[in-house]
Amino acid sequence: QVQLAESGGGLVQTGGSLRLSCQAPGITFSIYTMGWYRQAPGKQRELVSSITSGGSTNYADSVKGRFTISRDNAKKMVYLQMNSLKPEDTAVYYCNAVLSGVVRGSWGRGTQVTVSS
Repeated sequence: QVQLAESGGGLVQTGGSLRLSCQAPGITFSIYTMGWYRQAPGKQRELVSSITSGGSTNYADSVKGRFTISRDNAKKMVYLQMNSLKPEDTAVYYCNAVLSGVVRGSWGRGTQVTVSS
């Protein structure tokens, strides 16, 4: 199963920025759609953003204009630049790899993002 490792979370104030990173070393990275997901306490995990193998991006309405997803196929990395952070962005953030519409990776520990008001 696909193993992924997220990093870059932390505690920031409202309006601050963070850059999350995710490494997926054991797969043919370039063929996968990569997604960033988040799960807030008491809520279901939700898709925040995704980027296809061809570089097309998609964002949840709640983060459009504030978050930017990118990928580096050579490094097998996907990133999430998060700007203008809000307290409602507080959650554990996970990345995963999607192929043919199916999530292929195991859900790891994720990385905690906490935005203080």
